[in-house]
Amino acid sequence: MSIRRLAAIAATGVFLYAVGAAAQDTDMSFFITSEGSGKGADLGGIEGADAHCQKLAEAAGSTKGQWRAYLSTEEDGKRGISARDRIGNGPWYNAKGVLIAENITELHLYNKTITKETALDENGNLVNGRGDSPNRHDILTGSQDDGTAYFPDDADHTCSNWTSSDEGSAQVGHHDRHGGGNLSWASAHPSRGCSADGLAASGGAGLFYCFAAD
Repeated sequence: MSIRRLAAIAATGVFLYAVGAAAQDTDMSFFITSEGSGKGADLGGIEGADAHCQKLAEAAGSTKGQWRAYLSTEEDGKRGISARDRIGNGPWYNAKGVLIAENITELHLYNKTITKETALDENGNLVNGRGDSPNRHDILTGSQDDGTAYFPDDADHTCSNWTSSDEGSAQVGHHDRHGGGNLSWASAHPSRGCSADGLAASGGAGLFYCFAAD
C-alpha cells in the first residue's frame, strides 16, 4: 500500500474520531431536576443532592460518571463549600445539545444562556417559570451571584445545609430570569422557608441545578 494511501486512511480516521468526539462532547452535562426530594429543601445534605442528580441523570440515559448538585454549604466560623467549585470545568450542554457555558468564568460572569428555553430538565422538558401554573422558577443554590458560598452571618442560606424541611431559608436563583429584583439564575432572593409550602410561596418546588463534573 502506498504512503499516500496510508496517509489518506489515517487522515480519514482522525476526521471521523474528531467528529465522534465532538458529538460525544455535546451529550447532556447540565439540567434542572424534574422533581425535588419530596421534603422541601431537605435534600439529605449535599451528598443526598448529588445522589439525586445521579439518579435522575442515569434514568434519562446519561453515561456521565459523576453528577454534582449546584449547591453551596455553610460552616461555623468560615466560608463553606462553594457550588462553583463542585461542578468541574465545563463545557456544559443541556439535554438538547445546546451549549450552556464553556467554562466556570463564562458560566458566572458572562452567562446569558441559562434561560427558561435552555435550562431544561434531564428529559429535555421546559421547567415552569413565572406566568406558568404552578410557578417553579425558584431554583435552590445557597449561593451568591458568582457561585460562591456565603461568609458566616446571621442568616440561613442553605436550609441548614440542605437538611431542613421546616425552619430556615435557602438562597434561590431564577432559571427564567424573571421576577422582581435580581434576576440571576444563581442568586435571586431567599426562600420563605424550607418546607414544601415555604418554597412554593415564592415560586419554588425544591428543584436544583445538576452539572456533570467529569
